[in-house]
Amino acid sequence: MKKTDIIIIGSGIAALQLARQLQDQFYVMIITKEEIESGNSYLAQGGIAAPLGFKDTVQAHSEDTLEAGRYHGDANRVTELILDGKRIVESLVNEGAPFDRERDGGLSLGMEGAHSEHRIVHCGGDQTGKYVIKHLLETLSEKKVEFITGEMAYELVKDDSGYCCGVKTKDKSDAIRYYYAPHVVLATGGIGGLYPATSNHPAVTGDGMALAFLAGAKLSDMEFIQFHPTLLWMNGKTCGLISEAVRGEGAHLLNDRGERIMDGVDPFLELAPRHIVAECIFKERQKGRNVYLDISRIEDFQTKFPSITSLCIKHGVPIEDGMIPVAPGCHFIMGGILTDSVGRTNIPGLYAIGEVACSGIHGANRLASNSLLEGLVYGERLGAFLNQNGVNQALHFSPAFGQIKGGEPLHVPFQSEELKERMIHHVGIIREEEGMITHLKWLRQQPLTFQEHIDFNSREEIHIYFLWIVSLLVTESAIVRTESRGGHIRADFPQEDNDKWLKRKLVLQNNEGRLKVEYDEQNETKIYA
Repeated sequence: MKKTDIIIIGSGIAALQLARQLQDQFYVMIITKEEIESGNSYLAQGGIAAPLGFKDTVQAHSEDTLEAGRYHGDANRVTELILDGKRIVESLVNEGAPFDRERDGGLSLGMEGAHSEHRIVHCGGDQTGKYVIKHLLETLSEKKVEFITGEMAYELVKDDSGYCCGVKTKDKSDAIRYYYAPHVVLATGGIGGLYPATSNHPAVTGDGMALAFLAGAKLSDMEFIQFHPTLLWMNGKTCGLISEAVRGEGAHLLNDRGERIMDGVDPFLELAPRHIVAECIFKERQKGRNVYLDISRIEDFQTKFPSITSLCIKHGVPIEDGMIPVAPGCHFIMGGILTDSVGRTNIPGLYAIGEVACSGIHGANRLASNSLLEGLVYGERLGAFLNQNGVNQALHFSPAFGQIKGGEPLHVPFQSEELKERMIHHVGIIREEEGMITHLKWLRQQPLTFQEHIDFNSREEIHIYFLWIVSLLVTESAIVRTESRGGHIRADFPQEDNDKWLKRKLVLQNNEGRLKVEYDEQNETKIYA
């Protein structure tokens, strides 16, 4: 058993930003399931959005964010995010973070979908996440920040008063380890691994959301999932992300007839919001047509996009032909653990930041390159909050910690691949009630329960159990929301229903082993066995 001041689960941009805010006052432990680089932040090709251009404004960036999110987001929190984000990015520039520059020395500001101005800063062309993660790591103190790698957090521990005070993990040999701190922060990322085609790192499978749900935390907006329009598609599977910045540089989307598929779909064409572009590509592929990114108009493509060039070469796609085969894949979830403006959850001592959190920023569909911005902003905010309020080492330390009994043994009767295929088929890019109910019945027929104290033999069984939980939460929410909005597209309810659903949230919680669904700002509550 180890004790520290603050535990952070996850090692992405939000986690590292938080750690560097805290290290002057506290000892910080970062626990990550794989290696430090095994996350979406490190893989991020796209950049960081901030209104740094001469003509750009905080108001314009905020309006673009709300529009992309189909006005489901919190307008005040969005404006605060952009204000803080602009300051933080400027601070990173002053620190010497390696953002790309124009020939005159000014920042190179890119354009991406649904943005009204060029406002995306990049590093290394299409390697922003890698460079920013390395920059943040270089600022961390080895004496104050400890990394625990290769351990999967599988249970949050609370004391008798309900205060979150630690975490149980399994290492790669399935040995159980205990860690104890007065504050536990989830920064575990999204749920890409819930689907067979994803831009996410394979380790990103919704663990943090499942952990929080089992412990009694509230989650919201789980139906809103963004499918990135352009993943490299080869030999019947996705092979990696083709950044939206490629379309920002002028690439067109063509089908195998040579037709520009976004003509007449949206006035922004290839730079329409992601859910619109992904739906268009998906429908083309449903017709049996292949879809390609025509990059022939982009000068110096290999210089501007070195990692994408390497990806294409690795998979045998000839860049010189100017046609990259693409298909949509799961990219980002707008929902997650419900938090306030600094990252606090409804469980004292438990916090969530980054993609694992539902902070009210992204609404029904995230604006491109706002995710790294969110991680930087909320990492700093939570750090400031904890620094100001301090860590009382005497509070909430359970004398029984480390002697906690496991729950009843559970067995997972299916493989993760089966669940993923069912998700894309029934609760994928386009959904309808019949298919979702079929999937929900299958989920509920499994001999599994919401069990806070978990007793599984292996990490793999826990991994599948967590996928089952997240799949159920997504499916339940998607059935209840009877409209199409942002990343939630229903064939049987194709329009937005502002009278019934505008800014209305579905809040999910584990209620003594049963799923409780609340309708935000309404008096309706359902509890499912």
